[in-house]
Amino acid sequence: MTIRTRFAPSPTGALHSGTIRTALFAWLLARHEQGVFVLRIEDTDQQREVEGAIDNIKTTLQWLGLTWDEGPDVGGPFAPYIQSKRLDIYRKVAEDLVHRGLAYADPYSPEELQALREKAQAEKRPFLYRDHRPEHPPQWNGTQPLRVKLEPKAYTWHDAVMGDIKMGPEMVDDFIIIKGDGFPTYNFCHVVDDHLMEITHIIRSQEFISSVPKFLGLHEALGWQSPINAIVPQVMDETGKRKLSKRRGAKPILYYREQGFLPEAMLNFLATIGWNDGTEQEVYTVDELIKAFSLERVQRSGGSFDEKRLIWLNGAHIRRLSLEELFTRSSDFWPESAASYDDAYRKDVLKLVHERLKFLAEIPQLTEFFFSEPTIDPAIFAENKQLKKLSDDERRTMLTQTLGALKQSDFSETDLETRLRELVERLDTKPGILFGLLRAVITGSNVAPGLFETMRVLGKQRVLDRIERYLKR
Repeated sequence: MTIRTRFAPSPTGALHSGTIRTALFAWLLARHEQGVFVLRIEDTDQQREVEGAIDNIKTTLQWLGLTWDEGPDVGGPFAPYIQSKRLDIYRKVAEDLVHRGLAYADPYSPEELQALREKAQAEKRPFLYRDHRPEHPPQWNGTQPLRVKLEPKAYTWHDAVMGDIKMGPEMVDDFIIIKGDGFPTYNFCHVVDDHLMEITHIIRSQEFISSVPKFLGLHEALGWQSPINAIVPQVMDETGKRKLSKRRGAKPILYYREQGFLPEAMLNFLATIGWNDGTEQEVYTVDELIKAFSLERVQRSGGSFDEKRLIWLNGAHIRRLSLEELFTRSSDFWPESAASYDDAYRKDVLKLVHERLKFLAEIPQLTEFFFSEPTIDPAIFAENKQLKKLSDDERRTMLTQTLGALKQSDFSETDLETRLRELVERLDTKPGILFGLLRAVITGSNVAPGLFETMRVLGKQRVLDRIERYLKR
């Protein structure tokens, strides 16, 4: 059997982490088993569709490298892969159910249905539509909602993640399969598509678990065998108490692309929310994830979206990049002032911050002083415990002496270190004081890459000019 998985999002907004994690698990399973990964757009709820959402879905998957083997822009043997273009298929299946007496037109108005619900609520019993099935439903002409007729019974099934599950007959009711506008409901069309597209494994989030008996009942009514179900735990927010969702501030995945997160780091992070391979490993390549993935190792409890851990993982993946690869990926993240500098200089700069980068959008903040003159805020000295003790005269004396020593230097890192450490001795001060003062004056910050490496890259004339400019101020 060829393993066939699918990701079937609705275009109702930008994809966020919880949704993409489900897609990732389906993709990893297909790749691990050398199977097929299908992208299907479920756009039958036309009122909720957001303009541009389909493009967002495709762009997000492409950025992450979750390529689909069948679907929009790719095609495949079961095209089309956009549900709004498959309406004739759903209508044909629905008409077959009507012909077999397994579906009927819903004669009730919305107001009548609401009255029946309120009556059930007043009597403190669950509302079940099947208790109000019309004895002589009208002939379905496509303008009324169409409901499937399911016999209530308990269902027991084995879930590939959650294990054996049993639910009672109260979970099965006569649900709408075609709406009054002619569009199918999710509960109907995804069952039809999964069967016709020969999907073998359905991976979906935990909120769908109570609906599985309905899906199983519909499969039985249609005479089809249900694919293997795999319910994955929800992605929780950082508190671990609430489901991560767009309504509660979940950021679109492409936000992280704009901040300079690496796609392989994002995949690593999402895969390890609720899954592990039984080892202590934390940093994975994509190939390692594919090799190690299995549904048996997916946890049954939800995992938290810890953005601090994502940042740490991204930094770890950045440090694995060669300087050339990092330079290529960072092309869109340089400050505007870097545009007039050649690649060799920018690579020298990038090499200095490589180990400190957590995401690429930090590059302007960490490197601006290499390309433009820094502003020396007096507060910078007050913020440094050692520098705030220095008087103006002491700063002037130290910098004047430093200027003389640096004019004799060839500005190699070794020579700079030798001369400045000798100056520390002559001035009877501490390295942290002299070096901190010099760093503040030439970079405008208390935090910067190694002092000697920074000075070498800036070059002799620029360093001397900055010290002299500060002394004149």
